[in-house]
Amino acid sequence: MVAMISHGDSAPFVRETLARPTAGPGQVLVRVKASGVNPLDLKIRSGKAPHAKHPLPAILGMDLAGTVEAVGADVAAFAPGDEVYGLTGGIGGLQGSLAEFAAVDADLLAPKPANLTMREAAAIPLVFITAWEGLVDRAEVHAGQKVLVQGAGGVGQMVIQIARAFEAEVYAVDKSAQRSSIEQLGATAIDRHRFTVEEYVDDHTKGRGFDIVYDTVGALDASFNAVTRFGRVVSCLGWSTHSLAPLSFRAASYSGVFTLLPMLTGQGRAHHGQILREATRLAEAGKITPRLDPRRYTFNSVSDAHRAIEDRSAAGKIVIDIGE
Repeated sequence: MVAMISHGDSAPFVRETLARPTAGPGQVLVRVKASGVNPLDLKIRSGKAPHAKHPLPAILGMDLAGTVEAVGADVAAFAPGDEVYGLTGGIGGLQGSLAEFAAVDADLLAPKPANLTMREAAAIPLVFITAWEGLVDRAEVHAGQKVLVQGAGGVGQMVIQIARAFEAEVYAVDKSAQRSSIEQLGATAIDRHRFTVEEYVDDHTKGRGFDIVYDTVGALDASFNAVTRFGRVVSCLGWSTHSLAPLSFRAASYSGVFTLLPMLTGQGRAHHGQILREATRLAEAGKITPRLDPRRYTFNSVSDAHRAIEDRSAAGKIVIDIGE
């Protein structure tokens, strides 16, 4: 496994050999094959994510895909040999996925999509769960609605694909360089540097506003002004101070998404597993496809993987190969 023993943007990782964990009651021992890297991993490493509550020494890595090695007592949903994936650790003192084995809560796992590789599956959990909780659980997306996504990064791309799977009409606001990837996913791209909120609301909704606005980048002021009357705004990055007046005058609602909460508190973990079963269903139906950076990383190049996110050179989700 690879552990972090101190905080700092360039804090070194240390490779260590530890005893293989065992699956306790309600747990599954997973032989990890792939570990997804998220921007939050970098924040934890630098000591700038107190909300993640991950004490040192720490094994990072929230997303994993692998094979069930053993199951603990009271686990009936999985058996040795099953291919699984999930958002299982790397925060709150829970062991992360930068290890050959991880004993994880069975509720957090789901069967891996049969048509995806381990690497592709490891790119899905955090971004899909975050997208689903806002779009489906909070905003109750349905066919015929107009959905606006603020930001077309990892979460934004999953929002687009889920909304499209529900037969909604989707628009995404981002820089012009993202236009091609947005359009490939079936959404209409809106250049954030070229158009004001008022202009794209007029252009695409005839001034009415969007039924759902999902903010993935902290653009709540724009989101409150883009939503229609009685519409819904959701955000996974609503951490700043904003005026609620535009929202209130539209009689619209706002919901926050904090995907880490079930892992930190133990409440709601089974729902994460249920959401990933929906991800499996959609992936096997060809309705969601993760976008991966083509570069390959291993235990020996975790720092390089982090650097690829830090310098914004990643062309998709960074995934680290684990084991043989």
